[in-house]
Amino acid sequence: MAGAIASRMSFSSLKRKQPKTFTVRIVTMDAEMEFNCEMKWKGKDLFDLVCRTLGLRETWFFGLQYTIKDTVAWLKMDKKVLDHDVSKEEPVTFHFLAKFYPENAEEELVQEITQHLFFLQVKKQILDEKIYCPPEASVLLASYAVQAKYGDYDPSVHKRGFLAQEELLPKRVINLYQMTPEMWEERITAWYAEHRGRARDEAEMEYLKIAQDLEMYGVNYFAIRNKKGTELLLGVDALGLHIYDPENRLTPKISFPWNEIRNISYSDKEFTIKPLDKKIDVFKFNSSKLRVNKLILQLCIGNHDLFMRRRKADSLEVQQMKAQAREEKARKQMERQRLAREKQMREEAERTRDELERRLLQMKEEATMANEALMRSEETADLLAEKAQITEEEAKLLAQKAAEAEQEMQRIKATAIRTEEEKRLMEQKVLEAEVLALKMAEESERRAKEADQLKQDLQEAREAERRAKQKLLEITTKPTYPPMNSIPAPLPPDISSFNLIADSLSFDFKDTDMKRLSMEIEKEKVEYMEKSKHLQEQLNELKTEIEALKLKERETALDILHNENSDRGGTSSKHNTIKKPQAQGRRPICI
Repeated sequence: MAGAIASRMSFSSLKRKQPKTFTVRIVTMDAEMEFNCEMKWKGKDLFDLVCRTLGLRETWFFGLQYTIKDTVAWLKMDKKVLDHDVSKEEPVTFHFLAKFYPENAEEELVQEITQHLFFLQVKKQILDEKIYCPPEASVLLASYAVQAKYGDYDPSVHKRGFLAQEELLPKRVINLYQMTPEMWEERITAWYAEHRGRARDEAEMEYLKIAQDLEMYGVNYFAIRNKKGTELLLGVDALGLHIYDPENRLTPKISFPWNEIRNISYSDKEFTIKPLDKKIDVFKFNSSKLRVNKLILQLCIGNHDLFMRRRKADSLEVQQMKAQAREEKARKQMERQRLAREKQMREEAERTRDELERRLLQMKEEATMANEALMRSEETADLLAEKAQITEEEAKLLAQKAAEAEQEMQRIKATAIRTEEEKRLMEQKVLEAEVLALKMAEESERRAKEADQLKQDLQEAREAERRAKQKLLEITTKPTYPPMNSIPAPLPPDISSFNLIADSLSFDFKDTDMKRLSMEIEKEKVEYMEKSKHLQEQLNELKTEIEALKLKERETALDILHNENSDRGGTSSKHNTIKKPQAQGRRPICI
């Protein structure tokens, strides 16, 4: 009895010790995950778990997003997950997304997973038309997206229609031109073929490098009103705050770079921006919702913190990540070079094999022709021998007839008739016999000569037969493969040969290796500048080419604004702030 009571008490205490949990679904750009979270967990606990699961270390760019009554919100790190205004129906869903954008993706995004997540998010924003992208740039970006997914272009694999099911261009761009899907695919594939040799991470980074120059890239827009009640848009991004006309999200009316802002204050629904230059008027604006105000404040604080962080020395963690990224990049580059060498050796081996097979086939054809010539020679020799034998017998027969004619002539002479008439007739017969004998002798001589000629032809035929046999013997005994030292042997496709090559490579990164790598990077920069110039020329050519197919009546307001900006050759001031000296005005913003 006492044992049963103790057992029940132990079970009850165990039950009390087990923490209560709830299910959370995390949606990333390419996957979904579910976790069991404890009721007491704060936002940071869940966020750290997601980052560990993804292997993500550059956590400062990302956040967990959810929606409250059509308003976007981000999970706060210091607040319990269930204390947020989220649905209590399990699983509770959050979207793992980039909250802050880098100023320069190539310099700031270190990890490959970080680059990949940004690539997927920016690509979706462009396809969903949340970021305006000109048609010609859309085609170029699509070609890099195809390179990232399919690898190098192979005409035998990537045949016409292989992009039919892919979503690569914004619907706005497709509707703007009288072009079939096949025509778009042809233009995308033409650029795709030029990206040969780029790995997935390189293609994705090229995509981001182009996308980050788009006017709406990385900008969060909010509807606001100024002191006069005029409706405006506030844009918050990595460079600062921008004020837009609601009809023009491309070019801001005025911009406040972070290093030129002295103070941002927030009270209830009113924001105040105080520029560093006291000659510039203070800008005040209102937003409609308290939740929107809080989101604006979060984005201002986060973007300003990252702005200041970029202008300081990298932390030890970032330095380590960059060092690891450089080593990984060097290792991948060496690996690609090794694979390229192996591929080249394999292609050379295949070419050698094909050449040997071609030569062997040619030699077989030559042997067949020589064998047929030998057979014809043998047949000719047999026919000539038979004809010579027949001619010789005919000559003997004619000689015999000539002898008989001679004998007949002698007999006729011996038995000549005494009378003149008989003598005359006899002389006539003798004359005829002499003529016949002469003809017989000539024919016999001709036949004898013909027999001699046939014997000579037979001898020549037999000599030709002997030469044909000798040539056939030479062909059949000739080696089918060249000496080992003249043509490289085919590379056997076994793992051991690969391992042998791999073992000969050293990944010990010495100073000389790093210097060589630095020189290669500098060389790549020069090549990149040349490619950029070539790329701009290609973009202009494509724009001119498809301009005739444009349906002007389908142009959107953003298309018209972009064309006007292009015609003026101007760029938005928010991009020009990148080039401003950042040393001045580094005073922290009081928010």
